[in-house]
Amino acid sequence: MHPARGVAARFPARQFAKSQQGRRLTDPAASLHTTRRLARNGALNVLGLAIPPLAALLAIPILVSGLGVERFGLLALAWMAIGYFSLFDLGLGRALTQLVAQKSADGRDDELPALIWTGSALMLLLGLVGGGVLIVIAPWLVRDALNVPTPLESEAVLAFQLLGTALPWVVGIAGLRGVLEARQEFGAVNAVRVPMGILSFLGPLAVLPFTNNLAAVVAVLVVLRLVGWFVHLALCLRSVPVLRRQLRVDRRVVLPLLRFGGWMTVSNVVSPIMVSFDRFLIGAVISVAAVSYYATPYEAATRLLLVPVALMGVLFPAFAAVGTKERARLGRLFEGAVRVMVLLMFPIALVVVALAREGLTLWLGSTFAVESWRVLQWLVLGVFLNSLGHIPFSVIQGIGRPDVTAKLHLLELPIFLALIWNLTARLGIEGAAMAWTARVSVDALLLFWLAARLEPAGRHALRTAGRLVLPAVVVLGFAFVPLGAIEKGVFLLIVGGGFSSYGWRRIVLPSEREVLVSGLRRRLSVLAREASALSATLR
Repeated sequence: MHPARGVAARFPARQFAKSQQGRRLTDPAASLHTTRRLARNGALNVLGLAIPPLAALLAIPILVSGLGVERFGLLALAWMAIGYFSLFDLGLGRALTQLVAQKSADGRDDELPALIWTGSALMLLLGLVGGGVLIVIAPWLVRDALNVPTPLESEAVLAFQLLGTALPWVVGIAGLRGVLEARQEFGAVNAVRVPMGILSFLGPLAVLPFTNNLAAVVAVLVVLRLVGWFVHLALCLRSVPVLRRQLRVDRRVVLPLLRFGGWMTVSNVVSPIMVSFDRFLIGAVISVAAVSYYATPYEAATRLLLVPVALMGVLFPAFAAVGTKERARLGRLFEGAVRVMVLLMFPIALVVVALAREGLTLWLGSTFAVESWRVLQWLVLGVFLNSLGHIPFSVIQGIGRPDVTAKLHLLELPIFLALIWNLTARLGIEGAAMAWTARVSVDALLLFWLAARLEPAGRHALRTAGRLVLPAVVVLGFAFVPLGAIEKGVFLLIVGGGFSSYGWRRIVLPSEREVLVSGLRRRLSVLAREASALSATLR
């Protein structure tokens, strides 16, 4: 992480690369270019995560009809398994992103082959071990754990065993994608992510005219992951050309990868418990029917987290590349991320909180809305605060301290479990939503405080967050108040207009306003020329 000065002197190309990286981080014009690039990559990530679910809307009704309820249920488990398999990489994917970003920023590309090949080999090995376990336990899983109907047992066993063969490629893709993200190759990442996401739903449709056998459907998913791994590998070879010349594994790289990844694994284990415990508790303490009234608004609210997840996917490698070496640049990125997140998430949260009852009534009917609208309001407030918590979380891990976030999760777990148990028993599903929001609020506050303690450049971001978030929470609190349709419309117009004005003048920086205005002028000029040309041809 701290190369000797003499090394750069012996490698002029590396010295030049480091100087260029330093120029990009400090030169104002280059910094503006970097900001534009991060914004473009963030938009690509949002689209890459949002488009595949649209294919699901088209495919799922046809698959349910063609496969039948039982087979489709097993296919849904297969989709879920493929999504969760990438968590079994022991955090190595995130570790690769962090270390590759740091070395790339330092101009140490000659160290990348050992790091990338070693990390990829480790992840394939983990996938092989996990896949082997799944193949062995597939009969027990089908016949005992899942209670699959007897006529479907044999094809279900084969389907889960086929999933076992996919595990190395699923885990391997997570690592290679991490390398591409570290190199800011988000165009390439999403050029693969979108087709793979769409084909995960449309691929099984292509099998239905020939057979509805579940194993055949899952085989399509396995082949898709295998092809996806090779495509990601080809993109990595293009992004890091030195990989073609040096194919080597270095045991000295294993420990740094496992050290970072190990703490990531702690978070990966604890977080799902805190995320899913509320629904299990509601089923145990209240009723299974109450789970539906809670889970539906929960799924709707947490879909909004697509925005921070997409943006942090872009900013985490940037935080890692800057690290603690360019504190001014890190501080600007951190503070800018807070401003962007408030600008994006507050208007969405405001509309959903204010119109929670009307929206649920329109979507699911008045009976459902009566039970769930307060739950949706509390959860969306929590999602707004949680989206901001993603930023210091990524900063802390980006500067190489995943142990801090893991220890915080371990500290939060027993407190959250006690709180949600108490509030759910006393207040029902609204109490569960209040506990969830309280947990993510305290989590975000502590993460900002820890980030500022670990990296002094984060103090400005902490002050900015306080200046913007506290008034936003107060306004969202007013949106909780039940009002008539006209009063709500007036409230949204006043707050929306005020926020637009304040955001443009006080949240968006003057340099950013200049870029936005000049870009809009260019677009309008192009449209005017095209309209003029079209008008001339029509004459």
